Amino acid sequence: MFHFDDELKKLPPKPGVYIMHDENDAIIYVGKAISLRNRVRSYFRESTVKSPKIEKMVSKIARFEYIVTDSELEALVLENNLIKEHNPKYNTMLKDDKTYPYIKVTTGEPYPRVLFARQMKKDKSRYFGPFTSAAAVKDTIELLNKLYKLRTCSRTLPRDIGLERPCLNYHINQCSAPCQGYIAQQEYRRQVNKAISFLDGNYDEILKELKEKMEQASEELNFEEAIRYRDLYNSVSQVAQKQKITDSDGEDKDILALAKDGDEAVVQVFFVRGGKLIGREHFYMTRVADSTRAQVLGDFVKQFYAGTPFIPKELMLQMEIEDIPVIEQWLSGKRGSKVRVEVPKIGKKEKLVELAEKNAHLVLSKDRERIKREEGRTIGAVKEIAALLNLENISRMEAFDISNISGFENVGSMVVYEKGKPKRSDYRKFRIRTVAGPDDYACMREVLMRRFTHGMEEKKEREEKNLEQEYGSFTKFPDLLLMDGGRGQVNIARQVLEELKLNIPVCGMVKDDNHRTRGLYYENVEIPIDRNSEGFKLITRIQDEAHRFAIEYHRSLRSKDQVRSVLDDIPGIGPTRRKALMRHFNNLEEIKNATAQDLAQLPEIPPHIAEEIYRFFRKEDSAK
Repeated sequence: MFHFDDELKKLPPKPGVYIMHDENDAIIYVGKAISLRNRVRSYFRESTVKSPKIEKMVSKIARFEYIVTDSELEALVLENNLIKEHNPKYNTMLKDDKTYPYIKVTTGEPYPRVLFARQMKKDKSRYFGPFTSAAAVKDTIELLNKLYKLRTCSRTLPRDIGLERPCLNYHINQCSAPCQGYIAQQEYRRQVNKAISFLDGNYDEILKELKEKMEQASEELNFEEAIRYRDLYNSVSQVAQKQKITDSDGEDKDILALAKDGDEAVVQVFFVRGGKLIGREHFYMTRVADSTRAQVLGDFVKQFYAGTPFIPKELMLQMEIEDIPVIEQWLSGKRGSKVRVEVPKIGKKEKLVELAEKNAHLVLSKDRERIKREEGRTIGAVKEIAALLNLENISRMEAFDISNISGFENVGSMVVYEKGKPKRSDYRKFRIRTVAGPDDYACMREVLMRRFTHGMEEKKEREEKNLEQEYGSFTKFPDLLLMDGGRGQVNIARQVLEELKLNIPVCGMVKDDNHRTRGLYYENVEIPIDRNSEGFKLITRIQDEAHRFAIEYHRSLRSKDQVRSVLDDIPGIGPTRRKALMRHFNNLEEIKNATAQDLAQLPEIPPHIAEEIYRFFRKEDSAK
């Protein structure tokens, strides 16, 4: 038994991390303190003013533990690690977990390469970035390799020079083939240095050189070469235009600002490298309702820079946050040199922070509008359908469809939508076992019987074993069953549900002569639905998705190495003859009922094979 009064008395007046547990021993909050005694006791002191979030958290605490550290810096690092590992319910959390790409120049190699990298390592290479767009990084690498004809292979040079033939890049004039010794190491290094100069932002010299080469090739009537230089010139110009000078000191810095509204917060980060704005990114923070903007920004700084390998020389923040000296010490240790955390008050730096804040507000505003539109398309559409059918609390909808080609390879599909969104992890495919011909009603009956029987058996098994209620794709039943069709399909579904003693509403999705959704069939009545409504659009999406999923499965079964039917069991029938039979006869029943003479009429079916087919189905019938 945990005795709070006794344990609170034992708290030391030292820096450290405290960890709050609930009655299930789950970690619900992690915090750090300069003095564990003062900080932890404050949670349980009635005189302390607490936010609603903290009040609720304290009410859930069943016990706490703590770890003493030698310094506040150690406490900060440990707090970060524990939050990341346990994701406590009451800690403000950075929602995004992104890694940023770098351009890596392997300067430690005799013949360096320009590569895409996700991590900065302490090797002999030189790194540029991080960049916010992986696509832009790949485009830049491709441009540099074309511009300076650098190698992209993984051969070990100079050891492997001359061992193999040059690759395709050499033959299309995109590599100088150092693997063959066609370029001296010093000359190759000069080209690499030009690439590094490009990455440092020195574009003028490169543009001048490309323009001269383009004009020279044009004067020599070498128009193909002139076009190549023109394209490279345009590519470099585009890259140069994207780089916006933001500061004259040429330092690496990140500019951070946030926008907060209720339980939503967005932090905007501008990445400045070498004095140039190379990109921006926004991040979502969750569980922020009772936190101040400064607290949210402080939590972001600690969580974000704990996980990113690149630390700039300066962080420019929108406002003062707690623990700036400790954070500077921590970041300086990670970077290996001094890092400043600054809150600019005047001048150009303040304008940049204001710009970041405006962008954060813009993202938050757009997200709110997007979420509102998305809710209209999903939850709002579900409510429309529920009102139309006079049902309550529709959340999960399941739709079924059947696909076949003239009765061959009958398959069924089950798609699931929860709160108006597809739940693809619960989609299921059914290969029809008991129906040979093109009988959609019989196929649907089999699919529904298998789906619900399976679910009932799983539920029963869980109850017998006293397992916790964990709903899966089959054990969780729908609030509404949607059938691809009208009265016929609905009646089949009702029959199955009555046999299994299940009470689930069934609705048919009725199509017009042009195979477009026109209404819903429910309780023996066709209900028209407004074509411009979100409910109608959702029904159409579900119907199309069920059809697409069934067709996709059927297509996979028809692929060359997966097709299998009863015809494959007949001696002498291979893919060509099977296809000929399927083209000529409408369905499998017609093949079964055909005489040997009928079968032999097909050019692909010789008389002795026709006899084999005829005898095969007579044997099958007698066995039944």
